Amino acid sequence: MAAKTYQDLKTEVWDTGKCSGCGACVAVCPADALSFAEGEMVVSPKSNGYCKQVTDGVPCGACYAACPRTADQPHETLGKYLELLTAKATFEVPHRQSGGAVTAILTNALDSGLIDAVVTVTEDRWTLKPSSAVITKSEVLVTEAGSRYSWWVPLLAALKEAVVIRKYTKIAVIGVPCAVQAAARIRASEYDLLRPYGNAIRLVVGLFCTETFDYAGLVHGKLEKKYKLAPHEIKKLDVKGKLVILKEDGTILDVPLADLEDAIRPGCHICTDFSSIEADLSAGAVGSPAGSTTLIVRNATGKGFVESAVRNGKLSVAAGADTAAIEKLAAAKIKKNSRK
Repeated sequence: MAAKTYQDLKTEVWDTGKCSGCGACVAVCPADALSFAEGEMVVSPKSNGYCKQVTDGVPCGACYAACPRTADQPHETLGKYLELLTAKATFEVPHRQSGGAVTAILTNALDSGLIDAVVTVTEDRWTLKPSSAVITKSEVLVTEAGSRYSWWVPLLAALKEAVVIRKYTKIAVIGVPCAVQAAARIRASEYDLLRPYGNAIRLVVGLFCTETFDYAGLVHGKLEKKYKLAPHEIKKLDVKGKLVILKEDGTILDVPLADLEDAIRPGCHICTDFSSIEADLSAGAVGSPAGSTTLIVRNATGKGFVESAVRNGKLSVAAGADTAAIEKLAAAKIKKNSRK
């Protein structure tokens, strides 16, 4: 059977509103034919019309093979894991989301040579506009730490820069569940076109996620117009059954998610994975005291990175994360989005 092409991906995923916007298809397309346009609520990639398989009869199908939305969504709350911990960085992380544990693990990995690059998300501190990035220095990673994962960005598109252009071979990817699912498909694939990416991904850190927001729709469509809140007045965003906005002046604004429905990406409405069950490590604020990060250590790879950070004095860990709190939000997401 011939491999499926971008046309199948368009029919099955893009045209049906299932696209997560993870950017995996953009990264792995050998013809550089796919991209995400700038603009409000970009729901799927655009193609320049060229496809190696469709146009020239050259076997490909890389985009379809990497897409996380061509497979069934999971229905597990916590997934398989070795340990469930609360953790925090032992050094100051100025813009940390919770305990700064993920930043501690990744900075230790960079400094120790366990990885040579991190595919992550950065943001403009004044406008909060996000973008995917490849970071190779621990001090930059610390500076860029924060809550930008509330925003949508085609994160995995940066894999092409990391692997093909800059030739990194020991990459950590940190992202929300859809990006984690795509990374898992790439790592497990036997496709020749995907294998260089899969071989280069050494660690995948998944974040707890209920949904992500379109930047323009949330900032310009809601926060500025309805709540009279400018981006530079926002210190931190967190989604805990509602959007919790910590302002620079120390006050908190709670925004019901129902009020933000039109700023949530359409593809988020079918996602049933809250805790990034296909990651090596999963992380989030839910289940730990304020100022700490919940870490779900899922396999030996994740365990090795955590132990290295602890051994080098970058991370402190303890048992006792509240599994019930995580399972409650995870079950609610499954129930809500299984009906879509």
